Amino acid sequence: MSSVDFRIFVEPQQGATYGDQLAVAKTAESAGYSAFFRSDHYVAMAGDGMPGPTDSWVTLGALARETTSIRLGTMVTSATFRYPGPLAISVAQVDEMSGGRVEFGLGAGWFEAEHKAYAIPFPPLGERFDRLTEQLEILTGLWTTPAGETFDYSGRHYSIVESPGLPKPAQSPHPPIIIGGGGAKRTPALAARFADEFNIPFVPLDTLTEQYARVAAAVEKAGRAKDSLTYSAAFVVCLGRDEAEIARRAAAIGREVDELRSNSPAVGTPAEVVDKLGPFLEAGVQRIYLQVLDMSDLDHVEFFAEQVVPQLR
Repeated sequence: MSSVDFRIFVEPQQGATYGDQLAVAKTAESAGYSAFFRSDHYVAMAGDGMPGPTDSWVTLGALARETTSIRLGTMVTSATFRYPGPLAISVAQVDEMSGGRVEFGLGAGWFEAEHKAYAIPFPPLGERFDRLTEQLEILTGLWTTPAGETFDYSGRHYSIVESPGLPKPAQSPHPPIIIGGGGAKRTPALAARFADEFNIPFVPLDTLTEQYARVAAAVEKAGRAKDSLTYSAAFVVCLGRDEAEIARRAAAIGREVDELRSNSPAVGTPAEVVDKLGPFLEAGVQRIYLQVLDMSDLDHVEFFAEQVVPQLR
C-alpha cells in the first residue's frame, strides 16, 4: 500500500466568508495538506447559507496570492456556470497568479435550484453532458494552442473563430483536470479522454470499486497507461479524541454520529479512521479529499494532520 495524499475540501455555499476560507486554506497549508479545494455552488443545500455564496474562481485567485505552496482547485466547477472561453481565461490567470498551483475540476452541473436562483440556464442532463464535453475540448484546445497560432472550434453548443488562445496557464500543457462522479458510461469515457485525476465522492467501498474498474477499463480502451490517472475519493471528516469530541463535532455540522459513521470512513477516533480507510486504500484510492463542513474548527484540520496522516504515509 503506497502512501496516500490528503487534501482539504470545503463547501462555502453552506455559509462562509472569504476570510473563513482563507483561514482554512492557511491552516491546511501549514498542516501539510497537498491542496485546498472548494465546491462551486451558489445556493446552500441546507440551512440559510448566510452570509451568501462566494465565487469559486474569484476566491481561488485571492487565495493564490495569500498562500505559497498549497495547490488550489474546484471540486467541481459546473460547466453550466460559465462560457468556456472566459472560463479558460479565469483558470489560466489563477494558475499564473499562484505560480502554477491550480487543479481544475469540471462537471456537468446538477443542482437546479441554484440555476433558477441566479438566472443560469439548466438544460436536460444529456445536453449538460454534451456541453461539458465541448467545454473540455475547447479548454484544452485553447490552452494547448501554440502562442502565435489561433484556435478554431465548431461544436453544437459552442463555436470559436480564430481565438489567440491566451493567456496560457503557468502549467504545461495545462492545469491537471479532474473529472468525477458515478455515471456508468459517459463519465468514465470523459475521464479517460481528458482527466489527470478521477474522483468519486461520498460512496461506499463497493460503489467506489465498481466505478474505478469502469474508469480503468475506459483508460485502457483509450490506449492510456493505467498509472496515467490518479484515483481519488471524498469523505466527510469528523475526527475526535473520544466519543464526546466526535459527538461535539457531529453536532456542529448538524449530523448524527451513527449516520456519519455508517456513511464515511473518516469518522471516529484516529485509530478507527486509520482502520476504516485501509480497505479504500487497498481498493486503489491514492488521494483523499476531506470534506470539512465546520470551517470555524481549525483544530479539526490540524488534528487529522497530526493523528491520522502520519499513520498512512
